[in-house]
Amino acid sequence: MKIAPFGVEQWMNAYEVGADANLGETCVDSLTLEGLLDLTGRKEEILRELLALRLSYGDIPGSDELRDRVAGLHDRQGRENVMILNGGSAANFLSLYTLVEPGDEVVAVYPTYQQLTGIPESFGAVLRTLPLRPEQGFLPDPEELAALVTSRTKLICLNNPNNPTGALMERPLLERIVRIARDAGAWILCDEVYRFLVHNPKVRVPSVADLYERGVVTGSLSKCFSLAGLRIGWVVGPEAFIGDLFSHRDYTTISCGRLDDRLGCLALEHRGAILGRNLALLRRCASVLERWVDSEPRVSMVKPRAGTTAFLHYDHNLDSQTFCRRLYDRDRTLLVPGTCFDRDRWLRVGYAFAPDDLETGLGRVSSFLRQLESEGL
Repeated sequence: MKIAPFGVEQWMNAYEVGADANLGETCVDSLTLEGLLDLTGRKEEILRELLALRLSYGDIPGSDELRDRVAGLHDRQGRENVMILNGGSAANFLSLYTLVEPGDEVVAVYPTYQQLTGIPESFGAVLRTLPLRPEQGFLPDPEELAALVTSRTKLICLNNPNNPTGALMERPLLERIVRIARDAGAWILCDEVYRFLVHNPKVRVPSVADLYERGVVTGSLSKCFSLAGLRIGWVVGPEAFIGDLFSHRDYTTISCGRLDDRLGCLALEHRGAILGRNLALLRRCASVLERWVDSEPRVSMVKPRAGTTAFLHYDHNLDSQTFCRRLYDRDRTLLVPGTCFDRDRWLRVGYAFAPDDLETGLGRVSSFLRQLESEGL
C-alpha cells in the first residue's frame, strides 16, 4: 500500500529537535508530571498509588473510569460509545480503517490535518476535497459541500476547530453539514482535538457525535490538555460502530498503557483547572500574535477563533519552504511551510506557549522579513 508523505510530520521531524524558537508547536504549553499531580491536591497519595500499579496490559477499550470521563465531555454519550487509543492519530487511523473501503467516495475539507485525506486515499477511496478559502473565513461553504456530496458518498471528514487555520464551525453550520450528510446517508468523521480551545468564553461548540447518529469524533489529551506525552486519544461514536472498531483494533493495538490511563483519568477529573490555565495562556498569546500581524504590512491572517494555530499569508517573492528553511538556518526559528498543506506563500504558526518566548520568535521572523526586503524579495 502506498501513502503520500505526511508533510507536516516530516517537516517537524527534520527540524523540531534543533529549533531554538519552536513556532511549529501545536500543543498548549506542556504540563510536567509534577504540575499535573499538583493540580489534584493529592500528590503524595497518588504517587504511592502509581508506584504500586502493576504494569500489566490495561483494559482493552480503556478503563471504565477513563471512558466515563471522556463520555462526560459530551452531552449524549456513555462509556459504551467510547474507545481509548494511543493518541488522536491512532484514533483517526482506526476510525478511517473501519469506515473506508476501496472505491468509497470521501469528501474532506482542505486544508486540514493530513490524516483525513491521506489515509482514505491510501485505502483506495475516491477523494473529493472542499477548499477552505480565506475570504470565507476558512469555513466550508455548505452549498459547495452539498454539490460535492452524492448518494455514493460514504464519509465526510471535518476538523473542528481547524488545523492549520484556527477556523471554528459553530452549531448552525455544523447542523447544516449534518443535514447534508443525513440526506446522503453518509458518515461524518470530525477530528475535535482542539474542541475546548475556543477563544471566546461565551461560545460553546457541540460535538458532532452529539448532533448526528452517524457522527464519529476523535479527541486526545495532547492539544487541549497539554499532555501529549501520555499518548491517550479516543473515538466517540455510535455503540455499533465502536463494536466494529474492535475488529480492526485487534490488528493494531492491544491496550493503552496503564500509567497513561490512570494519569488520563486524573487529567480529566481536573480538566477545569487545566483548561482554565490553558485558555488564559492561549488568549494572551493570541493577542500577542494579532498585534504582531498588525505591525507587519506584508503579513496577513484570518484571525483564528479557536485552537493553537494560525495560517499566515506573506507578500514576498519566496516560496514557503525556502522561507522556512532560511529562517531556520538563520535563527533556529521553526515555522511550518504552507506547502505542507498545498498552499504556497502561507505559513502555519503555533502560538500557545510562554508569551515572552512567542514575542522572541516573532521578533526573529520580523528581522528575517526586513532581510527579505533588503534583498528585494
